[in-house]
Amino acid sequence: MTNPTATLLISCPDQRGLVAKFANFIYANGGNIIHADQHTDFAAELFLTRIEWQLDEFNLPREFIAPAFNAIAGPLNAKWELHFSDTIPRIAIWVSRQDHCLFDLIWRQRAKEFAAEIPLIISNHPHLQVVAEQFGIDFHHIPITKDNKTVQEAQQLELLRQYKIDLVVLAKYMQVVSADFITQFPQIINIHHSFLPAFVGANPYHRAFERGVKIIGATAHYATADLDAGPIIEQDVVRVSHRDEVDDLIRKGKDLERVVLARAVRLHLQNRVLIYANRTVVFG
Repeated sequence: MTNPTATLLISCPDQRGLVAKFANFIYANGGNIIHADQHTDFAAELFLTRIEWQLDEFNLPREFIAPAFNAIAGPLNAKWELHFSDTIPRIAIWVSRQDHCLFDLIWRQRAKEFAAEIPLIISNHPHLQVVAEQFGIDFHHIPITKDNKTVQEAQQLELLRQYKIDLVVLAKYMQVVSADFITQFPQIINIHHSFLPAFVGANPYHRAFERGVKIIGATAHYATADLDAGPIIEQDVVRVSHRDEVDDLIRKGKDLERVVLARAVRLHLQNRVLIYANRTVVFG
């Protein structure tokens, strides 16, 4: 889409007239809505919506949209985010030794499957520096041990500030990010090689093989202080059988990991994910 748009992601206590109030804010200021979707969680008595509209001929300058909308959102006890389509996010990809998700994200970004810049790769191993050099991306090797974790995470945070990173993608970064780090930088997407909540933690393919499962999966979720327990963005599965060995599960799982992570990153970058109560609503 060449013409810039604005998107509001809103959650608030459910009540009458919300759709009309939000739509009228855009209509009254000359906006043309091109996408609107909503969901009501009746158990939580919560209304959630995504509204996207064209900025051409919209009467409010960008810097006035947020304060103007806040005058409506405040009395409704609404939580909300405002995004502009021509603001290009900057991604840092974190990896260890495996390269399949790293290559996939870079290729998709270069093919313009999603709008983002990838200026930084961070790894706790040096092995994938050659990949970063191949694509002209800055690479920083930051080894992590239980003894130096606090110091090294401070260095990672400083790099995120220096590079003005908006989103961290843990593309098979085989380290646990500390709760303190996540508090300071919560915009983190992780890919886990199982269909969560099954097989949390390390070696899920081996445990799946031992259990004799008939499907394996991959899960992309936001990182939280609880291991592999953050809000889920995207999942998928593939069938396996008694004929498959652990290596077969890993091979099939890697295909899933690439696709599931790419979908999750794209949905996040398109501002289609709304988090609440450790869950997500993903608007199509």
